[in-house]
Amino acid sequence: MNTISVEELEKIDSSEITIVDVRPADQYSRGSFPGAVSIPLDEFDEKMESVDKDKTVYVLCHTGDRSQECVEKFAEAGYDAVNIEGGYRAYLRLSLSRFMADDAEEQKKQKTKEIEHSIIKTFRKTIWRPFTKALNEYQLIQEGDKVAVCISGGKDSMLMAKLIQELQRHGKIHFEAVFLVMNPGYNADNWKIIQENAKLLGIPLTVFESDIFDTVAEIEKNPCYLCARMRRGYLYSHAKELGCNKIALGHHFDDVIETILMGMLYSGKVETMMPKLHSQNFEGMELIRPMYLIKESAIKAWRDTNGLHFIQCACRFTENCVSCGGGRGSKRDEMKELVAQFRNTSSVIETNIFNSVRDINLRTVMGYHKDGEYYNFLDDYDQRGNKGVDKE
Repeated sequence: MNTISVEELEKIDSSEITIVDVRPADQYSRGSFPGAVSIPLDEFDEKMESVDKDKTVYVLCHTGDRSQECVEKFAEAGYDAVNIEGGYRAYLRLSLSRFMADDAEEQKKQKTKEIEHSIIKTFRKTIWRPFTKALNEYQLIQEGDKVAVCISGGKDSMLMAKLIQELQRHGKIHFEAVFLVMNPGYNADNWKIIQENAKLLGIPLTVFESDIFDTVAEIEKNPCYLCARMRRGYLYSHAKELGCNKIALGHHFDDVIETILMGMLYSGKVETMMPKLHSQNFEGMELIRPMYLIKESAIKAWRDTNGLHFIQCACRFTENCVSCGGGRGSKRDEMKELVAQFRNTSSVIETNIFNSVRDINLRTVMGYHKDGEYYNFLDDYDQRGNKGVDKE
């Protein structure tokens, strides 16, 4: 199959070709190869014939894999079609590398300052205040802590790193922070993007390697669950070796309410993602979630306002997952869609979902358990009736 690198594509006169971006429309809107037109995969069969047959067509997806199918369809329909090797990820890596070149050092410093300024000023209400509120309300970071800020390379963990860095600079609490990145076997493009974004954001990385991706490569049942568990264990272990007493993860408000809904709809129980937890396997260690009250829409707005581009799915085994523009969605993706529908119905539903696990009236639930002790409303039903404590 015909392929072309992004470097070679840049040399071609754009007026003589057509570049088709088959990623989802929202990803295209945040950035694409210059001059590319958007025809998302789910609309491709319907709209492909609108493309000019007299020009060579170059097809772009996130990784260069899903676009191959479209190139084949174009070829079958009589088009001269070429696949863009490495997809948008390769273009992003190339663009970041150029921006981070030595001759752009002053430009990079200015960009870093603008990003930092936007957190405190532009996004003070939607990001900085919810961040500090969570810290105070749930007592997440305290005097003398040493926090391992765990960075995966996505928008959430990168913003969390900047928030904690700004807290160190301007906050009243004195604590240490280690910006910890584990490389479990990322491909070269993703690993390069993570490193370049960290430089752009001014985040000093502490890196360690692991072979988790190789370990789970042959696992057929729940490889993602095993991978997540192993990664968490590695992070705890390495953070403790570095003298940290806490690890910070980048889960946000939407993650919390999606977890509540998944528990109810798929597990038949009411529970949520907690703002902090004691580790059961690493004594003296805590897991904290500083972005607990920040909505994902605010994180996306911060990213897009600053023109930032982060990796979306770094796992080399799921590079065609829904977050990269292909494949079937997960249960969490279903919950995202459900919450989006709720938002269209009412502006308070998502807040009410969150509040439903903040203020539970145990007298209005049929049963609950805590620390191995189980309670059923029938256990003391008659006694409450005699005392007249129940409300209709």
